[in-house]
Amino acid sequence: MHRRTLPAATALAVLFSSVALVSTGAGSAAADSSTTLSLKSTGDIVVDGVHQRVFISDPTAGQVVVTDYAGKLVGTVGALPGVHGLELSPDSGTLYAAVADADAVVAIDTATATEAHRYSTGTAGPEYVALTGGKLWFSYGSGGDGNIGSLDISGTDPVVTLGQDTDRTFYDAPILDASVGAPGTLVAGAPGQSPVELAVYDVVSGTASRTAYAFDPGNTGGGNLADLAVTPDGKDVITASGAPYYQPLYKLSDLTSDGKYVTNTYPNAVDIAPNGDVAAGTSSWYDPDVHVFKQGVSTPARQYDFPNTGTSSGSDTLAARGLAWAPDESRLFAISKNDSDAYSLRIFDAPMKAPTTLTANAPATATRAKPLTVTGSLTSSAPFPTGTTVSVTRTDDESPSGKALGTATVTADGSYSFTDTPPAGGKVTYTATYAGDPDHAPATASHAVTVTKTATTLTLNNNLKVYGYNSTVTFTAHLGTTYKNRTVEIWADPYGSDKPNALVKKGTVDAGGNLTASVRLTRDTKISAKFTGDTRYAAKTTTNTVYTKVAVSTSLSGSYKTATAWNAKYYYFRQTKDPILNTTMTMYPGRKYQFQIQQYYSGAWHTTASEYFALDRYGKDSVQLDDTPPTGVRFRIRSSYIDTTSGDNVNATTYGGWKYFTFTK
Repeated sequence: MHRRTLPAATALAVLFSSVALVSTGAGSAAADSSTTLSLKSTGDIVVDGVHQRVFISDPTAGQVVVTDYAGKLVGTVGALPGVHGLELSPDSGTLYAAVADADAVVAIDTATATEAHRYSTGTAGPEYVALTGGKLWFSYGSGGDGNIGSLDISGTDPVVTLGQDTDRTFYDAPILDASVGAPGTLVAGAPGQSPVELAVYDVVSGTASRTAYAFDPGNTGGGNLADLAVTPDGKDVITASGAPYYQPLYKLSDLTSDGKYVTNTYPNAVDIAPNGDVAAGTSSWYDPDVHVFKQGVSTPARQYDFPNTGTSSGSDTLAARGLAWAPDESRLFAISKNDSDAYSLRIFDAPMKAPTTLTANAPATATRAKPLTVTGSLTSSAPFPTGTTVSVTRTDDESPSGKALGTATVTADGSYSFTDTPPAGGKVTYTATYAGDPDHAPATASHAVTVTKTATTLTLNNNLKVYGYNSTVTFTAHLGTTYKNRTVEIWADPYGSDKPNALVKKGTVDAGGNLTASVRLTRDTKISAKFTGDTRYAAKTTTNTVYTKVAVSTSLSGSYKTATAWNAKYYYFRQTKDPILNTTMTMYPGRKYQFQIQQYYSGAWHTTASEYFALDRYGKDSVQLDDTPPTGVRFRIRSSYIDTTSGDNVNATTYGGWKYFTFTK
């Protein structure tokens, strides 16, 4: 209970741009063919041109899967736990597989797709393999013990030599590669490490001697090496690592930078055709995955973007080390996987066709039901036949699957144009497609136009009105003209973070365009009417605020009688009795109430005390008025909630009723 001495005086815009945009496509069409693969993982891919077969290692399943050039399963070589790196013999007769969990290198007969021989590597579990200098070289080790060993099968008995890397700087088993253009030279790179670490070895003598080493070659800060390949001329090594976002070249002589092939985010694969053309891969959900380059040209001649076969928003991605050329460059093979880890073998025919660039541009904004013009160009390094056309589709809310609009003829300078009248508002996408021909890659370009919808009229009544606590109020939303959607939602959002915005009613408006809903008010509340729009009329939200008083009651205790005097009910107290004002008010955390006393003199009421007291958790409090007051003097007292000043702002200011009292002897 609070105590109070009587009497004592106390004092109381959004802007929008209309800049035209340009979209471009660079021949990133779907794969010529693809087939699903029964894989749990992938480690490496090798193409045998003699038998026209594709070999793919699956470390998790412990097998090598063999397909033909069309992706049809030929066979499976099993009992290869942890099989990873693959290397094809120069005559294509034998495929060597590094089988880490069996501590062995396994020779597979490529003609029969069966295991031909198994070579033990002792306690070393091989991860990657490469043929050069008359020996098969393999990497092994982990946890700071990465190293290189060799397997010599030229004699009567195989000879395994471990610990060939005497410098021992590799943390794990490094990726290995070699090239006929640099006989007796072996290149190694640390997988998954940041920054990239590379080394070059002279293995002509039968032992590995480092001739070049680089930690962060080229000072790119790159890391997470996934693949590397030595160029056929034996001059450079090309790497693919998570960063930088290109496949760099480094000279074998000293591992200094010697150029780059520009791709995009997260490079993870590289393979080089016998003629030097480069296939570079990236793990890219929203960008092209495979990039094909002419030897020495840093920009791609062709790019491929995988489709989405899963459930994510992004497309399928390229598996690490998942690219391999057919030796005659007639095909490029890629392994992709979706977000459910389902794998596919994608076969790209004639990947070095002339690149094609298709552009499309249009106004950034347009008005619904008014004509607009889309223009663009089709260009290539090789000329197009006369009469070449691009097909055009429009995708909008009324045609979400796209609507064919016909074709536009490409003029001699490569330009084209077409005019369309969009029936729907919102985002409207125009897509131009060139199907390709025997000499050109296909291409697609799209441009989105924001088409203005007709403004919608939506009103709501009772704005800024004040209601008593626990009142039930009917709100009416009125919807004007629309196209097809006649559904309106009415929401109530009471003040205070503990009560969320809630849907009160959702329904179709009546013939007069009205929807009503009743809301019981206990706090100030934002009432919103929402229309989500349709294909021709814009979405609209109208928000009003209504105010709600608190419930407040007071009582005086300790009087010896009540009587009507001066046109009011008065409580009479003995001068020796301290009155107690009891207050009950709608509760809210931290809420206080204003305690106010007035005294009547000089023909008017005058405030003699005003103070705030906290309510308990039940919304109650009592104040005892002590001291020895004068007799025969008129007093009145009340408890009130004052918006914000009472500690919160969830209700409207509410003044309690006056309680009148006086003192006698």
